[in-house]
Amino acid sequence: MVKRVNIGIIGVQGAVLEHVNTMKKLFSETNTTGEIFIIRDKNQLEKVDGLIIPGGETTTISRILVKTGLYDKILYRIKKKNIAIMGTCAGCVLLSEKISNNDKEIKCLNAMNIYVKRNAFGRQKESFEQEIKIKGFSKTYNAVFIRAPIIEKIYNNCEILAKIKDKIIMVRQDKFLAISFHPELTDDLRIHKYFLDII
Repeated sequence: MVKRVNIGIIGVQGAVLEHVNTMKKLFSETNTTGEIFIIRDKNQLEKVDGLIIPGGETTTISRILVKTGLYDKILYRIKKKNIAIMGTCAGCVLLSEKISNNDKEIKCLNAMNIYVKRNAFGRQKESFEQEIKIKGFSKTYNAVFIRAPIIEKIYNNCEILAKIKDKIIMVRQDKFLAISFHPELTDDLRIHKYFLDII
């Protein structure tokens, strides 16, 4: 049976088109039918089964989500437990319960039992790539880190999927996936496939 699923990518700022292109490739390779929406209006959220919050500037994304009503609509879907969400880099921060170095302008979605620290690996010039092991993946994954956060604490039913040394960089909780790095900036579709499979 062909799976049908609609994916939304928050399109207010950040690495939006990279996620769109990755999902299009994945749909084609996995014979998945459905639509991919760039979400800029809260009413569009009613159409999607899964949502991606991309990397970008966390404060800017947060402000726009609140201003447009997207924040409240996402929160409503989270509470209803009828949406899957993947947050990458800035999206990882926004899915958290607490930001240890918050500038107080970022409004978290409290979707996951995690505390995060922004820009934990340094600024733009400290960007890097590294092969990492991800739980359930048979081969290593080349992860791209750009002003990346780390997940400082998890609790309850949140599961660690990847670390760099003692630093947590990828976790899952139910249908929510928080990732410190940028899977949309590689040709490796496995993380987006993992997300598609949990929707």
